[in-house]
Amino acid sequence: MKVEGSIEKFYQYAFPMQTVLVTCNDDQGKTNIITIAWHTPISIKPPLYGLSIAPGRYSHDLIKNNKEFGVNFVPYSLVEKAHFCGKHSGRSTDKITETNLTLIPALKIKVPIIEECYAHLECKKTQNLTIGDHTLFIGEVVAVQATPNTFENNLLKIEKISPLYYIGGNSYTTIDGRLMKKF
Repeated sequence: MKVEGSIEKFYQYAFPMQTVLVTCNDDQGKTNIITIAWHTPISIKPPLYGLSIAPGRYSHDLIKNNKEFGVNFVPYSLVEKAHFCGKHSGRSTDKITETNLTLIPALKIKVPIIEECYAHLECKKTQNLTIGDHTLFIGEVVAVQATPNTFENNLLKIEKISPLYYIGGNSYTTIDGRLMKKF
């Protein structure tokens, strides 16, 4: 027997979702960070990546206007910093200073990436689509970077890196790889 779920909270049935820190710049080149769980690969050829962001979020207009963003994949060790970036607005808070995260130059975009994260997608916005109450930003992936020895044959070594996953509300988790099957 099943129990009826909540249509208003339908998206929570998709959790856990991997947490990323997205970097974006304002018109003066100052970097902001937004914590996002609603993100996804969109296409392989061309390589496209999508972010779903509510229009009221400060980073929404930064990405819309400046047309570049960095997707930084977060290890669980940064859970407090990721949560802080998700709960504070860049309109009034310098999240880089408050979290002591380290920005380093990207390879092909002006927006920096976060050194403490284990993998990075550098994206140039190709389009933004208003879909319901969010905007889907689609970026072409123009460069990819990763911390050495975190991937083998393009697979994340989860015994080395515990990715951060958001499970809803103010809660996060990780995967441990105990139940993994390779075919």
